Amino acid sequence: MCWYHWIAITSLIFSVALFSYQFARLVILGRPDDLSVSSGNVTKGIVYSFTKAMAPGAKESAYLHMPTYAGGIIYHLGTFLSLVLFFILITGFPSLNNPLKSIISGLLFISFFAGFAILIKRIINRDLKSLSGLDDYISNGVTSLVQLFTAVYLLVPDAETFYYLSVALFFIWLPLGKTKHLLFFFFARYHLGFFYGWRGTWPQKSE
Repeated sequence: MCWYHWIAITSLIFSVALFSYQFARLVILGRPDDLSVSSGNVTKGIVYSFTKAMAPGAKESAYLHMPTYAGGIIYHLGTFLSLVLFFILITGFPSLNNPLKSIISGLLFISFFAGFAILIKRIINRDLKSLSGLDDYISNGVTSLVQLFTAVYLLVPDAETFYYLSVALFFIWLPLGKTKHLLFFFFARYHLGFFYGWRGTWPQKSE
């Protein structure tokens, strides 16, 4: 293994260690105490939070901006694909033939451009720009970079060094920036479901 392999692996260890700390801290903190009298079903509220409440029709930020929503889904799928590919590429198992590499690379180029389009929208849209901070731009940039270099490396083996360095950068930033919602997403949805389930708001009465 080369030096850039070890940098990527070290960055992965750092990421896993910090995520493990954050996970343990969230578990220890537990759920906030609700002093009101329960008027609903917490379990149903949590299930609803992870299912129907996630549907585009249940969120104004989604159904009013469907192209951006679709782009976000594609972008996230590209990120998960890049993570899986890292373990495949660094271990060599399973082996990927050239036609399959070309197909996967094409998919990653699509997800990269989806993320890039979202970044441009954030920059030129006055409302989004006013809500954005440096973290938003760095998180998008780092995530897009790893998707781009993964796609390139699948087609051009000589890009190996740049690929592993981009992955290392991604792993380092993952538990530090907004990208840490990879973990916090699940706890946030749980707390939402608990709160609205406790209050009898979720699931909605009509459902």
